[in-house]
Amino acid sequence: MPRYKPYSYAQTVMLPVSLEAQLIPGTLEFAIHTLVDSRIDVGEFESRLKNDDTGRRAFDPRLLLKIVLLAYSRGIVSSRQIERACKENVTFMALSCCSFPDHTTIATFVSSMQEEIKVVFRDVLLVCEELCLLGGTSFALDGLKLPSNASKEWSGTVEGLRRKCEKIQLKIEELLGGQLEADQEEDLGEEGILAEKSGSVEKQIARLRAKAERVERWLAENGPKMGRDGKEIQSNITDNESAKMLTAHGVIQGYNGQVLVDKKHQVVVHAEAFGSGQDSGHLVPMIDGAKENVRAFGFGEGYFVGKRLAADANYHSGENLGKCEEERIDAYIPDVKFRQRDVRFVGQEKYKPAREEKFEFGDFTYDEERDCYVCPDGKLLRLQARRAKTREHVFRRYVARRSDCGVCSLRGQCLRRTGAQRKHLIVDIKRRGPSLSEEMMRKIDTERGRHRYGERLGIVEPVFANIRTQKRLDRFTLRGRIKVNIQWVLYCVVHNIEKIVNFGKLGQLVPRVA
Repeated sequence: MPRYKPYSYAQTVMLPVSLEAQLIPGTLEFAIHTLVDSRIDVGEFESRLKNDDTGRRAFDPRLLLKIVLLAYSRGIVSSRQIERACKENVTFMALSCCSFPDHTTIATFVSSMQEEIKVVFRDVLLVCEELCLLGGTSFALDGLKLPSNASKEWSGTVEGLRRKCEKIQLKIEELLGGQLEADQEEDLGEEGILAEKSGSVEKQIARLRAKAERVERWLAENGPKMGRDGKEIQSNITDNESAKMLTAHGVIQGYNGQVLVDKKHQVVVHAEAFGSGQDSGHLVPMIDGAKENVRAFGFGEGYFVGKRLAADANYHSGENLGKCEEERIDAYIPDVKFRQRDVRFVGQEKYKPAREEKFEFGDFTYDEERDCYVCPDGKLLRLQARRAKTREHVFRRYVARRSDCGVCSLRGQCLRRTGAQRKHLIVDIKRRGPSLSEEMMRKIDTERGRHRYGERLGIVEPVFANIRTQKRLDRFTLRGRIKVNIQWVLYCVVHNIEKIVNFGKLGQLVPRVA
């Protein structure tokens, strides 16, 4: 008979563990521990507590912040999983000093950091500046669209949601009618089978009624959700601050996490989550937010003067280009057709069907004496209307005759739309020189412009790769823009702390004097 080594589950084993010994210099957990203790101001957290004389003792916000940052660095987002890690993982035990906060405490702490998260982000960014991790000369802006804790099923316009509610009510009526027939058949026999079906139908009716009540309650409390253009956009019953967004993986219901990244070590200078998939509306608040952050370094309003900024074509708009001109930023933001003009892609045209070149505004000649335009075929476009748009712009509309355009041989090159009957020209007569968009197009089309725009990928995309792949943030788990923004900024804080670990020297830091 084989022999085995003896063992007993009744024995007691005492394991001596030094908590400080688990926080090894050079590791991320050591950096989190050092920075939170010596460089992050927790005064904002403490101002919320009112237990100086009475009340239960609270968990130290430093411990909770350390736990959350370490958990996010390891892709642990759920508060229940973080609670479990504090009881099972020795590194979490060391950071929390075996405090074992429960999941409710952790979840409440994270979701209530609306103002405090700004201080945490700026303090870590200030450390990056002190350790010379910021180049401060070149930046890139981009966004990462992630699903949120909301379902596309509950999205729609107010009228669409009302119709959805009516369909649910019709389905309930159908099921009730079918149940009545089943009850009549039950009187005739087959009680067992029919009773089982009846129970299933009753559960289905209860679920549908709950859905209908949910939609009706939302419609009673909310109105249409308006977009930037003043038109109604789809609302969402679960999280109305989220939005439907088109991504490379299809349409999602989620948020758009924006980052402004410094080129030198890909440190995030400003981070913010928006409930809109259109990037064009995010450049202005991101620039203003970054300026607010760098005030902690002692920089003034002119921080971005002469600095380079690269962003993709989704940010190309008059408002954004105007903001860059106002801040005197050397911006590289191409239009959506810039690749069609790139000489490096000329050879690819042979694989595309031949297209007729359209006439541009410069192909029409202005006759100052008669105040009209002459088209390439020699026909006149006469003044039809004047309209003052703003103090800086006055638009005039010049229109050709239908009879001229109807028989013109150059019609295909002149008219943009297939069903158009005649040519219209909208002219800004107060504009002097090329527009900001035209100037940017010329800038991007140069070899230097293409090169500097091409740097964007190497600056901002590694940040998204780190957060989404290495930190495993593939969806936001909270609801509401404020809470989602907290989660997004916390992940960017972890990203910046990693840069401090990899490229900075924590030993050179002077502890902040209280």
